[in-house]
Amino acid sequence: MLNSTIGDVLDATARDHPDVEALVYVSTDVRFTYREFADRVNRLAKGLMALGLKPDDKIAVWSNNVMEWVFLQFASAKVGAVLVTVNTYYKSHELEYLLKQSDATSLFLIHGFKDSDYLSHVNTVVPQLADSEPGKLKCSGLPMLKNVIFMEEGSRPGMFELSHLFEMGKSVSDEELAKRQGSLKPEDVINMQYTSGTTGFPKGVMLTHRNIVNNAYYVGNTMGLGLKDRLLIPVPFFHCFGCVMSTLNCVIQGATMVPLETFDPKLVLEAVHKEKCTHINGVPTMFLAELQVPEFDQYDLSSLRGGIMAGATCPVDLMKQVMEKMHAEGITICYGLTEASPVITQTLPDDAVEKRVETVGRVLPHLEAKVVDPDSGEELPPNTPGELVAKGYGIMKGYYKNEEATRQSIRDGWLHTKDQSSMDEEGYFRIMGRIDDMIIRGGENVYPREIEEFLLTEPRISDVSVVGIPSEKYGEEVAAFIVPMEGKEISEDYVKEFCRDKISRFKIPRYVFILDAFPMTASGKIQKYKLRDMAKKKLGC
Repeated sequence: MLNSTIGDVLDATARDHPDVEALVYVSTDVRFTYREFADRVNRLAKGLMALGLKPDDKIAVWSNNVMEWVFLQFASAKVGAVLVTVNTYYKSHELEYLLKQSDATSLFLIHGFKDSDYLSHVNTVVPQLADSEPGKLKCSGLPMLKNVIFMEEGSRPGMFELSHLFEMGKSVSDEELAKRQGSLKPEDVINMQYTSGTTGFPKGVMLTHRNIVNNAYYVGNTMGLGLKDRLLIPVPFFHCFGCVMSTLNCVIQGATMVPLETFDPKLVLEAVHKEKCTHINGVPTMFLAELQVPEFDQYDLSSLRGGIMAGATCPVDLMKQVMEKMHAEGITICYGLTEASPVITQTLPDDAVEKRVETVGRVLPHLEAKVVDPDSGEELPPNTPGELVAKGYGIMKGYYKNEEATRQSIRDGWLHTKDQSSMDEEGYFRIMGRIDDMIIRGGENVYPREIEEFLLTEPRISDVSVVGIPSEKYGEEVAAFIVPMEGKEISEDYVKEFCRDKISRFKIPRYVFILDAFPMTASGKIQKYKLRDMAKKKLGC
């Protein structure tokens, strides 16, 4: 295991591999070697110190995958400030909740993302901002918030420009930065991410240097990432998939980061083609969109050899297409959650295709995982469904200012994932769905994941999500939400007929809804609670 802070990891890579490209943005042809990247990070770190930031101060970043985000990720780690990542799809109410709950002293942001005007939202939440002098903000609703920093060019009322911080940093010596960095410990909290909020209020997950450095290290080792590799990063930085399994992973292994500011399947193919990327990360829906680009055959993807697919079930056909058409034969599947920094299990690049679609792999080195009875806590024998629990270096320090939720999630050192799982004799885990998502129909337990995987064997179905709907007669009924393959038509009757005589009657969906797309979180997870609400509204229940 590594016993280093994030700043120390970056320094080691920049020292040992100064001329390797660290960061490349294809759209602007911006390129930094590790020497140049570390220099820019250090200059920004000094600016943060000049701004008055101290260890454990919370700083929020609200932006898509711009390069300033990456610099801030490592600069904040060097000075000990806790980086609070903000979901790019947040609006004013959600932003206010996060800033208040996290005790953020500073907010770094861009002008906006897609249909969300960040500047307007900030001025709604902090009406005093427009009349404030930069750095002297006083907001009664957010008493901890003092600084707002605009990460793009141009001045905004009450805000610092990021370029100002680089200038301010000139007043801080190299020795002062080194002293600050040297005072930090691996067990210090350095990153705070808010759970997606698919149910209830988002909770701030406190992650330490040790948590995420080691998780990134072992994930990179398992996927075979190295010095000569170039990782295409289309997943959002605000999620662990982006800032741990992607950027930090690359820095630890000395690989090249090739991020996209915003996911676009055509731009993914262009970037792989132009930069000869060797690895690619993404959720299944991203890979599906990439394969469906009309000009797909025009791009040379032969440089690809691996990467990570995570966040949802990978259908067999999709896995085969990614391996064959995209040449990513060593693509791996990861399973985890933010509270575990995030990866608990991972398949190997040379695992059989079946292992990579039917399981989520084996537990990472120096972590423990097992399947237990959710009620008694007793460990269950192989191939018996129960709750997956995990223990080890990756487990979060806790939820920020929420001791009760922390006690409920971590018991006797074991993180309770609330995921229904089983483990086979070889140590491979299967995820059957959330325990909370398990449907109980007339006394029969129905696992949504089982039905989803079955329905995905129908070639006309592109994606599917199964939820439970209240029923007076049976307690719950099975409802399937289906996205058809492009150009294909499918009906409720057809889906039910497809299921007939293939799965048990109680598992056949009572209701089938055909959709163009699923409601998703920004990190690529289906918001099942919205599907339930949609069904209940249509059915009047």
